[in-house]
Amino acid sequence: MKLSDHTVFIAGGTSGIGQELARRFAAAGSTVVVGGRGEDALARLEKEGFGTVRIDVTDGSSVASARDAVLARYPGLDTVVTMSGVMLMEDLRDPAHFEATATAIDTNLLGTIRVVDAFTPQLIARGAGAFITVTSGIAFLPFPPMPGYAASKAGVHAYSEALRAQLAGTGVDVVELVPPAVATAGQEKVNPHALPLDDFATEVMDLLAQEPTPREILVEGVRKHRWAERDGTYDELVAQRSKALAGLPGRRG
Repeated sequence: MKLSDHTVFIAGGTSGIGQELARRFAAAGSTVVVGGRGEDALARLEKEGFGTVRIDVTDGSSVASARDAVLARYPGLDTVVTMSGVMLMEDLRDPAHFEATATAIDTNLLGTIRVVDAFTPQLIARGAGAFITVTSGIAFLPFPPMPGYAASKAGVHAYSEALRAQLAGTGVDVVELVPPAVATAGQEKVNPHALPLDDFATEVMDLLAQEPTPREILVEGVRKHRWAERDGTYDELVAQRSKALAGLPGRRG
């Protein structure tokens, strides 16, 4: 896809990957609107020249209000990125984990659907545009301490596939961004193997710029996760990642 001359709304773009992609799209010559919940972060980004809107993807009325505000100011909107997401540790032996599971699914999966539903009529009416949904390498190779996160992102993958099929012929593309572990918000301290954010964003923008745009944006660092079943490495890699279960609070000592 061409990276310039778009009007891009990034739901969940006030930090991390979303914020970096906002800056990359703006640097490429697109108008960027960032949505999020943090008033301070939104105010800071507005000072940087971004359009901003408050949005809580777990609240349908908030999503509708954000859509109306964005379209009123940016009627030429043609690209929607669904970045909102939470990662929570869960011990499935503890019934109290359900609250974390519900939060992950409500934010990551249902939040994505709420945003997509809100903007689908706009993009179809234009006859051109794109949804960029965001999943994770964990959607394809689970990280056992985060089962709700894995399930929610696997759901976004399946939903993206169905959305692409249903929007075929409308001129609206559906692109799935599949990040590996990326060093944001101190993640480099938690996971020394996390990909530096700058390197990740550069690779993502290069892939997005390809014509035709790939259906899945797979940086090199996530390919071993995406294709683990195909490559016959799935069981071995899940076993390695399962070692992290020993760090759950209820299993220490």
